[in-house]
Amino acid sequence: MLIGLGLGPGNPDLLTLRAVRLLKEANVVFVPGRIAQDLVAPYRDSVMLDFPMTSDEGRIRKCLENNAAKIAPAARDGTAVFGILGDPNFFSTFSRLCEIIAEKYPGVSYRTEPGISSITAFAAAAGISLAGGFTVSDGTDPDARILLKVRKPKEKAEQLRNEGYREFVLVERMYFPDMKVYRDGNLPEKSDYLSVMYARR
Repeated sequence: MLIGLGLGPGNPDLLTLRAVRLLKEANVVFVPGRIAQDLVAPYRDSVMLDFPMTSDEGRIRKCLENNAAKIAPAARDGTAVFGILGDPNFFSTFSRLCEIIAEKYPGVSYRTEPGISSITAFAAAAGISLAGGFTVSDGTDPDARILLKVRKPKEKAEQLRNEGYREFVLVERMYFPDMKVYRDGNLPEKSDYLSVMYARR
């Protein structure tokens, strides 16, 4: 099993309790650079991988393939953790790495564990509230929306379909013992206050 583990924005005090536990339990921990390695160091040794900052897609692809070849055996034989700054689902290297893993090592399973993202850390550092709706982008036009507190998910999905959205995921009471995940065709009529909906065009 390969676990993409969020290490937060860089301050060691902002690691989650779950992150610390997984770092201690893993058979091998991989990191993409010195900052991540320093965050992990109080809990265990780690293997630093090379992820160059470049726009050369050929070089990026080769690097991902090389790193996947190092990670796959450890993930196949035990639990490998890949510790990454921020959150592994939020504009991260981990998703691209998993594409290579799925292609070249289909027997290796993977999942993610969240960390404090740069967006929530930014709000705290800047002393601002993100109470209203806002857009987050890496410079490209967003093709997805995330909606909080969706009480009538089926109805909301129908509204969004009229705006060109086609893919929907609802997570209700995430990380509580009774968490539920709904996709596209099986969205419920009503959902808990603690619900988040994802919609993609």
